[in-house]
Amino acid sequence: MIRLGVNIDHVATVREARRSGYPDPVKAALLCQAAGADSIVCHLREDRRHIQDKDLYRLKKALDAKLNLEMACSEEIVKIAAEVRPRRVTLVPEKRRELTTEGGLDVCSRKPLVRKTLERMRKADVEVSLFIDPDARQINASREAGANMIELHTGEYANAKNIKEAKKKYTILEQSAKLAGKLGFKVFAGHGLDYGNTARLTGIKEIEEYNIGHSIIARAVFVGIEQAVREMKKILARSRVSARAVRGG
Repeated sequence: MIRLGVNIDHVATVREARRSGYPDPVKAALLCQAAGADSIVCHLREDRRHIQDKDLYRLKKALDAKLNLEMACSEEIVKIAAEVRPRRVTLVPEKRRELTTEGGLDVCSRKPLVRKTLERMRKADVEVSLFIDPDARQINASREAGANMIELHTGEYANAKNIKEAKKKYTILEQSAKLAGKLGFKVFAGHGLDYGNTARLTGIKEIEEYNIGHSIIARAVFVGIEQAVREMKKILARSRVSARAVRGG
């Protein structure tokens, strides 16, 4: 079954714009869970621009759905993650001035640090996924670092300027997912995915989970967060069935 992780960071972004107590990202997460989200994703950044430490602890306590914490390989954040023990952490790159995560983690150049963080999280009984670009070098480096889960960065596909470019980026994602599958990875995907560009990716059978945030929260402004989640779940379910039919089962 194809799974949907909903990133609730931008609920906290709205709250932090006024330093108020609302909207509450934990309440939003519970509504997403009720609407069928398989996991809740949040990113505890070093600058705390949206999700705060207290949010993370409250999410861990409140949720039945899987909690997936995005985080940099920062000593401060690693310590918090080891204490909170979310179901999964996803290691991502982080730059102070970026609006959102701009690319995948460069495992090739940071392999010792990634391996160390992997080991620390596993000792805390936490699953670890690496958020990487769809690149064979990064996939192989992830395996060498000891990872068994990766999330492919779909930003270049999502931001393609025309059909030709989108097809090219799709092929790269497909080839990367197939390679990762052959190497024994669980494969996830995320970044920039929305109600128009996600369906096609379900044709890549190796991808078993999609992590989507901004487009769902934006859609929720108009239809409510539960409806926004249900609409995305429906897209994923219908598209995967259609893709299986095209492949002949």
